[in-house]
Amino acid sequence: MPGIVGLLTKMPRGWAEPQLLRMVETLRHQSCYETGTWIDESLGVYEGWAARKNSFSDGMPLRNELGDLVLVFSGEEFPEPGTARRLRERGHAVETEGPSYLVHLYEEDTAFPSGLNGQFHGLLADRTRGIAVLFNDRYGMHRIYYHEAKEALYFAAEAKAILAVLPELRKADARGLGEFVACGCVLENRTLFEGIHVLPPASAWVFRRGSIERKSTYFQPLEWENQAPLSPESYYQELREVFTRNLPRYFQGRERIGMSLTGGLDTRMIMAWHKPAPGSLPCYTFGGMFRDCQDVIIARKVAKLSGQSHAVIQAGKDFLSRFPLYAERTVYLTDACVDVSRSPVLYTNERAAEIASVRMTGNYGSEVLRRLPAFKPEEPPPGLFRPEFLSHVQAARKTYARVIQTHAVSFIAFRQVPWHHWGLHALEQTQLSPRSPFLDNDLVRTAFRAPGSSILRSGIFEDDDDCLRLIAEGDATFREIRTDRGLGASRSPSAVISRLLLEFTFKAEYAYDYGMPQWVAQVDHLFSPFHLERLFLGRHKYYHFRVWYRDVLSEYVREMLLDRRTLSRPYLERTGVEAIVHGHLKGNRNYTTSIHKVLTLELLHRLFLD
Repeated sequence: MPGIVGLLTKMPRGWAEPQLLRMVETLRHQSCYETGTWIDESLGVYEGWAARKNSFSDGMPLRNELGDLVLVFSGEEFPEPGTARRLRERGHAVETEGPSYLVHLYEEDTAFPSGLNGQFHGLLADRTRGIAVLFNDRYGMHRIYYHEAKEALYFAAEAKAILAVLPELRKADARGLGEFVACGCVLENRTLFEGIHVLPPASAWVFRRGSIERKSTYFQPLEWENQAPLSPESYYQELREVFTRNLPRYFQGRERIGMSLTGGLDTRMIMAWHKPAPGSLPCYTFGGMFRDCQDVIIARKVAKLSGQSHAVIQAGKDFLSRFPLYAERTVYLTDACVDVSRSPVLYTNERAAEIASVRMTGNYGSEVLRRLPAFKPEEPPPGLFRPEFLSHVQAARKTYARVIQTHAVSFIAFRQVPWHHWGLHALEQTQLSPRSPFLDNDLVRTAFRAPGSSILRSGIFEDDDDCLRLIAEGDATFREIRTDRGLGASRSPSAVISRLLLEFTFKAEYAYDYGMPQWVAQVDHLFSPFHLERLFLGRHKYYHFRVWYRDVLSEYVREMLLDRRTLSRPYLERTGVEAIVHGHLKGNRNYTTSIHKVLTLELLHRLFLD
């Protein structure tokens, strides 16, 4: 994905520069990526970057007028309105659009980068003070990997860039693997690779002449946790004021923006208050091959009411015909931080980028405003992994139980977002710029003041009144359109029945897809000639791996998982792998999530470790 790479070292240029060039080349995934390097041997700084052409962070490096400050920045920042104008009034040369103002903020703000708002990372070289500062956003959502070696600190937006120059690190971290199997992500800023770590959120690490001087953080969640809670009405009024005031920032910039509409509340909140001119905001929704899902049906209505075009981007036969390619690319592009089940996301975002290079989403709205946990540890099927490896899986459960013991919004924003959500965000970011107003600093800070905000919720219908009210006050017509789960419609008997029916079909689709219990799979197998899954699949989701693995992708699953290389992996039980493959492909067992995990781990080995 776009980002920075480099070394901070005292070693000579002849030793460091070839490594830098190899690291930069590792990031060049798309023809639309612009790359470059900047070196200051006296500071021990060797840095490079990749950015999508015409994106916010295209045009690096940034310099002040004297040339004694140099900033390489990646990601996006959403400043207070008038920031560029105020800096120009103080005599700084700041362009109307783009990131040129950022280097001047450092000159004006001694607390830089604490005032920045967005998902980003960067390296700032201050030649006058003789220091370099490596920093990231307060959520850690624009990730930086690092490795501390004797001769240098290596940093990169992708772990594979470090592996390219340090092949001795091509070893799996057993604890990280256990966490990935249990939780679907690696916890506590660890990675899947021994010796490679993730820069903690809100870092500002200071280096002098290539050596670390101070590992600082510019923000602590306690600053927001210690705010006084508000009454329900006061909280709503503050939420409304913050959301409506800051939303326009996310529609600024030089790139074309497309609206990724769903059937939920979060994109509806955006549309109710953004009020785009007719035909100015192309909308689209991801759909499947069986029928129009609820997201498509509802999004089409929202787009029509807004006077906007609407397209359906379908993940169907074309995607399935190239699934091996997309599965491999998904694992490779994200350093195996998401499993192969996310490959439809890569496919659909490729096509979304053809509509607009910025994808506006409602991502993280439910999590931040309704405090919904998105992941928890799961137990693998017995007999799949060897006992010594299962100890790491069990350790992951204990780690999760410990890290969740914190303020609910802190867990969501500063743990769940950078650990669990990051992989999907990174995958999208390889194709376009995903944006969401729901990680806005002011909005997240306000979420900490909600009544009962310290408690994690368990259901989507909890604490939705504020969001429904916000939609109604933005545009009352949007309030009348029910969500994909039936929320928001009138309380008439027919509306209640409709909501119950939608909730039934939602749960039935889950049961007929990856959530099907084994005893139900046996019963369903008896009725396989009738294809009962066609009654339920595609009503809420657009990808259906249980039946795909069983049918159209069965040969790929068989070839990959029964290959001698796969079966020889030290943490797998050969008979267990064979059992899940034969049982799932026969159709009388459901091992969808296990196949996701084992396929991903095997691709991890083939792409990064072997």
